[in-house]
Amino acid sequence: MCGRYVVAYDPETLVSGFSLTRVVPFPKRWNVAPQSPVPVVHETREGERVAELMRWGLVPHWAKEATIGHKLNNARAEGVFDKPSFRQAARRRRCLLPASGFYEWQAAGPGLPAKTPRQPWYISAADGAPLAMAGLFEAWRPSVDVDWLLTCCIITTEPNGLMAPIHDRMPVFLAAQDWAAWLSRSTQDATELTPLLRPCPPEWLRAWPVSRAVSRGTAEGEALIEPLIAPQSVAPAA
Repeated sequence: MCGRYVVAYDPETLVSGFSLTRVVPFPKRWNVAPQSPVPVVHETREGERVAELMRWGLVPHWAKEATIGHKLNNARAEGVFDKPSFRQAARRRRCLLPASGFYEWQAAGPGLPAKTPRQPWYISAADGAPLAMAGLFEAWRPSVDVDWLLTCCIITTEPNGLMAPIHDRMPVFLAAQDWAAWLSRSTQDATELTPLLRPCPPEWLRAWPVSRAVSRGTAEGEALIEPLIAPQSVAPAA
């Protein structure tokens, strides 16, 4: 799963890095939690690539209450085109959630007490550039006299070689050459899109343990990603 991530880039970085025609301003944050407004890249009906703020926690168009979004922060890649909560968005409303990095909590190792606190790790791109997490978005409103609520979720998959010792799930990260296919509103065939929902190569990433302070939802600031030990990475195969 992905329960916290970092937005430590500025809007201008998205414009140039993701070829956007417009972007809504947003602040830098080092501890983004579900139900927060986050920058989301998507394609408009007119074919423009833009970034808007959406609430993290998907509310399907058919939902009676917005509170369902508290349970839908992530969508498993396996079956995402078939599950009622995600299948329509997976075919028609796909997006990218740019991230400077994300956090994951590693369970206590063998021989340690069961109540030993889990160790948070910070995972970022090996080259320091923003990562593009595959996601879905929806527009929802309970009645015609209420403004639309835009919400989103992150798609997760099985871990790669770097992530496996830390956690059994990870976000789907898309390469730049796959962004157009993922964002395209004209592509709705699951057989064309499913191959994109795979673990990224481990050499894309680096990881290091960080302070347990990040476990507090109110914690914020760049100090949260400072490493406790030197960053770890997986070298590319020869």
